[in-house]
Amino acid sequence: MAKVRLEGLTKRFGDILAVNNLSLDIRDMEFLVIVGPSGCGKTTTLRLIAGLEEPDSGNIYIDDELMNDVPVGWRGVQMIFQNYALWPHMKVMDEKEYANLNFALKVRKWLDKDIKGRVRDITHRIGIDSQLFSRKPNELSAGQQQRVAIGRAIMIPPKVFLMDDPMTNLDPPSRIHVREEILQVHMQLRTTTVYVTHNMADAMAMGDRIVVMNEGRILQVDTPEELYYHPRDNFVADFIRSYDSSLAWRGMR
Repeated sequence: MAKVRLEGLTKRFGDILAVNNLSLDIRDMEFLVIVGPSGCGKTTTLRLIAGLEEPDSGNIYIDDELMNDVPVGWRGVQMIFQNYALWPHMKVMDEKEYANLNFALKVRKWLDKDIKGRVRDITHRIGIDSQLFSRKPNELSAGQQQRVAIGRAIMIPPKVFLMDDPMTNLDPPSRIHVREEILQVHMQLRTTTVYVTHNMADAMAMGDRIVVMNEGRILQVDTPEELYYHPRDNFVADFIRSYDSSLAWRGMR
């Protein structure tokens, strides 16, 4: 659990200004969703927090500790990518060998009995059937891969959980089911979560607050209800209302 503070972040890729003087406070244990059109800078913002990109200017703090020069593996951050980034040659779980679920624990020299207990606990929480342990990622459905990716990410509990639209490859029925699972894991772990998506239905269903970005800037940060009923400008209004049919479940129409 942690709070995250971004101060004046700017990131360029050549002539492209991906993130433009962005400042944001993310609350401890919050589920924050970042939305916006393609190329608005939302994924770059996530990668800056993770340490996968270096800011050209500005600062990143986690629990008031400056992270700018802290390596990726030492930030207390775990990230799930769109393609899940599972080890393709490793099984889901193998008690004797390195596997997707036990990799971080084995690297840290955990005892076998402790690894077994931790894996049992995590797989029970997020619904990974032990029958899947002998399979490799290409033998899993998209939904199963997504669960394994979450399980791997939380084996060592992170301070901050970053998700880059991990439901992109799921069909609509699976998407709703996995969305509920992600929220359940969040409620169990209470880990500060930053979730990037282009899908407003996901954003409205999951976010404690939603950040709307465009051209590298934050246009509005608010609860789903406030965004819908009180957009600050025409861009936010048009962006939110363009997904109007997806919001009916929440009584916003």
